Amino acid sequence: MTRRQLLIASGVLLIAARWATDAQPPGKVYRIGVLRASAPPTAYIEVFRQGLNELGYIEGKNIAFEYRWAGGKVDQLPAFAAELVSLQVDIIVTDGAGAARAATRTIPIVMASVGDPVGAGLIASLARPGGNVTGLTSMNLNLGGKTLDLLKATVPKLGHSAILRPVAAVPDLDIFLKDTEMSAQALKIKVTSLVVPSSQTYDSAFRTAMEERVQALVVLGTPFTSAADRKQIVELAAKSRIPAIYDTRDWAESGGLMSYGADRVDMYRRTAMYVDRILKGAKPADLPIEQPTKFEMVVNLRTAKKLGLTIPQSILLGADQVIE
Repeated sequence: MTRRQLLIASGVLLIAARWATDAQPPGKVYRIGVLRASAPPTAYIEVFRQGLNELGYIEGKNIAFEYRWAGGKVDQLPAFAAELVSLQVDIIVTDGAGAARAATRTIPIVMASVGDPVGAGLIASLARPGGNVTGLTSMNLNLGGKTLDLLKATVPKLGHSAILRPVAAVPDLDIFLKDTEMSAQALKIKVTSLVVPSSQTYDSAFRTAMEERVQALVVLGTPFTSAADRKQIVELAAKSRIPAIYDTRDWAESGGLMSYGADRVDMYRRTAMYVDRILKGAKPADLPIEQPTKFEMVVNLRTAKKLGLTIPQSILLGADQVIE
């Protein structure tokens, strides 16, 4: 073959290859709906997207995201869930899962973090969820005893603690209340509920706490999800000089005294693995619910000093982070 013939042949092959590529149907772009009562800390979403990236999913190439945050207004979740269903997303990633499950029984739902999915009626069992829901449980609803232990160690004369809760019934929160009250009996600590009359109105609850001489506060973050909620609660706890413990590190980083709970960043990382398995054909009904393997404690010493508290060395040594 002459050099001219070789060049012509190469050109024909190049054109043919390009035509073949253009003629191929575009690759599947999976649409992932992400539903939450409020925008999560940036680290959650970053690690979730990074996890998917490491598994071969590139945004703009073979995966796209539909984010829906309810701005802390839980009553808006059903509408956002219905919107994601209408968009025919391939998977819905969420925390509470209740609104998503009410909106669809066919689109796979992956829980990034749910306190007690069995107790909330979202799944049949941890081993075999059944239906279209799977994912991870934080087990935070079963940590009432641990949170009281930490408060008792921090406030040695603790005899009266309270749990901040919304006026509306929250199934998961009721589970936490029962667990905490059982532990309180063993520790001989009186536990009462501080009811918040409406969203983002916490002054009256803290006035009640002062009147009833509450010595410590437990805040389960589930109902109070927005940054505005967190800021107001932390500021009122400081103003009222009430030591408080929260369930995720972002509260302590925002000025709360301490936090203890499942490592949510790690859970969002592992959520990506569930998404990958489902996109590759696994059925949610057959994927066991994963329980957390990492729990983290964060202590804010700056807040402790303002409250005049001395954090025991045993707690400081066991903390994953100490904010000084």
